[in-house]
Amino acid sequence: MKRDSLTERERTVLRAVVDAYIDSAVPAGSRRIVRQFELDVSPATVRNTMADLEAKGFLTHPHTSAGRMPTDLAYRYYVDELMGRRNVSVGQRVRLEKELVGLSPPNELEALVERAARVLGLLTGELGLSVGPLLAEAVLHRLDLVPIHSEKALLILMLESGVVRTVYVDLPTALPQESLSAVATVLNERLAGSTLREIHGTLTDRLRDIQLPDPSASDLVNIFVQSGPEIFEWAVSGQDVHLGSIAVVAEQPEFTSGASLRALMELTERRELLASVLHGRATTDGTQITIGAEHGAPELADLTIITATYSVGQLEGVVGVIGPTRMRYEKIVSLVDCTSSLVSSLLTD
Repeated sequence: MKRDSLTERERTVLRAVVDAYIDSAVPAGSRRIVRQFELDVSPATVRNTMADLEAKGFLTHPHTSAGRMPTDLAYRYYVDELMGRRNVSVGQRVRLEKELVGLSPPNELEALVERAARVLGLLTGELGLSVGPLLAEAVLHRLDLVPIHSEKALLILMLESGVVRTVYVDLPTALPQESLSAVATVLNERLAGSTLREIHGTLTDRLRDIQLPDPSASDLVNIFVQSGPEIFEWAVSGQDVHLGSIAVVAEQPEFTSGASLRALMELTERRELLASVLHGRATTDGTQITIGAEHGAPELADLTIITATYSVGQLEGVVGVIGPTRMRYEKIVSLVDCTSSLVSSLLTD
């Protein structure tokens, strides 16, 4: 809907109705609009304008209320034509940085992406989400094996883009660091310089003829030979969707009924649906806002998704939020943009 499709008065009243409904979740009447936004017109004039907006599909009203509430079309017009842009406060940016860095190395991809979803949920009051980049074409720079306890080791993969990814590996028996280092040396000789997709498809063949003097180390190599494709399956199986705490968004008025809350909880279990909706957003620059029916999925018909892209080298993913269409778009867009920039900076640095 283009800017010139509404008169200046219709634009003013529409913005007022949207802002009022976002603030209160209560349909707005003409007297309240005049009083709250100090409009220099009478309630009757506002009422007539609201009726015109309803006829054009921008407003609707419940049968039990004389007030109006925005439609998906209204929210789309609002974010495209009426919404201002605000800067993230110094305090919010400091909190974002502190939460994102956390306790693990800032370039440890999975931990950072998970924290981004959590902190966005806390700061926006919506359900934070993040999508890790597709790593299949990422090139392995080197790897290390670090013992966790007698039955597990941590496989640390350092990719050429600067991203670090960790994978747990089962050990045949307790191995000293010297044995793990010997295996890591062999793995680096055979795997470094290849993409994770290539490693996933050829790992067994690359390692089949390795002989090591340490029997325990040889047993560990055999584990890679026998179950190698499973160890690297995550790299080619698609992008991981991470979600923040559902408790944050469950406090919204839209989810006070048991049915709506159950639908939201069921949605959080549908990671494949969310992944399909979010697929491709990482390849589009800037903030993306999809509202209600725009998602093309009935489960998302009452929700808005706001995302922005983060990148490190050639790898790209998204961070954002999902919540009811009645959300504080100006505030949330600025927080999502800031988070995506910080994630990119942390991964690059």
